[in-house]
Formats: sequence, C-alpha cells, structure tokens
Amino acid sequence: MLLNVQEFAEKDQLTYSEMADALEYLYKLDYHPVAVKFFWDEAEFNNFPAEKVPGPKMTVCQVALASRMNNYIVKANADNLMCGNAKTCLGMREASDEEVEGHIKYTADWDMAKECLLAKPMLPLGKLKGFMTAPLSKTPVEPDVVFMVTNVLQAYHIFNDYIGGKKVPTLQFNHTVNSAVCGGMVYCYNEQKPNMTTMCAGSYTSGKTEKGEINVYIPGKDIGLVVKQLINRMAKYGGVSMVGSPGQEWPGLHVCKKCPMVKFKDAGEKQNRLKAVQ
Repeated sequence: MLLNVQEFAEKDQLTYSEMADALEYLYKLDYHPVAVKFFWDEAEFNNFPAEKVPGPKMTVCQVALASRMNNYIVKANADNLMCGNAKTCLGMREASDEEVEGHIKYTADWDMAKECLLAKPMLPLGKLKGFMTAPLSKTPVEPDVVFMVTNVLQAYHIFNDYIGGKKVPTLQFNHTVNSAVCGGMVYCYNEQKPNMTTMCAGSYTSGKTEKGEINVYIPGKDIGLVVKQLINRMAKYGGVSMVGSPGQEWPGLHVCKKCPMVKFKDAGEKQNRLKAVQ
C-alpha cells in the first residue's frame, strides 16, 4: 500500500498534504479536494500569492476546477466572475427582479422564483473582497470550506466518517434550484455544517462534471476529524469500505449485497483439496 495508514493513525495531527493524500487514496477520489478561503480584507486578498487568476471572466465552478483538476492555487474577485448567481450568493451584488427572471424556468411561477432566489445561502452584502481555491494538499492557509466532487458511494463514506468523527447522528443538506457550487459552499460556511448538492445547470456544463458526480462540502475546521476517523477505521478494519463487511479496499464493491454467488476464496484452496483426495 502506498499510504502508511498505521503511521498516520499514530499522529496527533496531520498536515493538509497528509489529509489530502488520505482522502484521495483511501476514498479513491477522481479529483483533488479543494480548499476554499474567503477574504474579507482587501489588502490580504491583494497580497495573497496565488499561482493563477482567471483570464476572461469565469464561473466559480471553473475557478474551482483549476484547483481540483490542474492542481493550481487560484484567486478571484467580483471582477473575475461572469456568473451572476455566484455574485449574489457571495454577497457581491444584491438580488434583483432581473435575476428572478432567470429563475422562472425552475418554477414556472414568478413569485415562487423570487422566493427561491431570496432563500439561497448568501454572504453579507458587499463584504467579501475575493476568494481562493487550492488543492487541499497545497493550501497555504487554513480553509473555510473543503469542496469535493465525488460519486455517490464516496460521498456516503465521507459523510459517515463525518458522523463518526464529529459524533452527530444525522446530517441534513441544503438544495437550491441552482447555484449548486457557490451556494453549496456558502451554506457550509455560514452554517458550519457539511453540505451536499447535485449539479446545477451551470456546474454541470461549465464545471466539468459530466459523469453524474455530486458536490460535497465539509467545514474547513472539521476536515481533520473526518480524515482521522477515516484513518482510524482503516487501521481497525484494513479497508475503507463500509458497504457489506468492512475491510474492503474500494469504497463499495459494485455487486449485489450479500449475494452468495459473489464470494471469493483462496486461490490454492481447490488444489489443496485435490491433493488431500489423492
């Protein structure tokens, strides 16, 4: 195994690089977990040493994909964003009747569309100066939110490890008619609770999420306890999977649960029986 689980289990505190290694390797993630940081001070944002900034205006989804797929530390502000929904969720503009018009397609009713818009998670108006996305392994600052794009079984294991590590018995998530990534991370930050969202139209088409993945958000302050719970389970059972009997390396064999036809035995078992008969 490339990851020394026992060594990680014996550590009191893991680095963000070690956390990222554990998340990516043990959950078999397809993408890097992304650290998200909100900047409330203009000078702090301006002086932050990012590797990349958007060229043309982009969506939050596109900014984040540079971190989760290309391993870049990116920063952006209102001038870099073309997505109006993201600007509203990030408190960079006030919700308007014009924006309601873009939501009617979800509800076929103007008043309901306005209610859906105003119910979205939002940061305080005019306070945010910019934000950073970075691969968790490279983050130079403590993240406010850790954002992951996963399949459903990976999400199942991540949230179960949050429950085990945080000692809370259930979780509830916040779904909005769009603004999946921007609104999803803002909800996680505002409430300091995990969140899960499906892809919205924008995140599906511009965020490179065409394989049916979902969005997972963990408060930055809690990502360490999620990883610690993951490591402790791995050290105890020998595998990350919670599906069926614990101890399998992959988080969920894609076969019927407890099917008697799906059973493996030692390769030498048949030969040993034949020798005994002879």
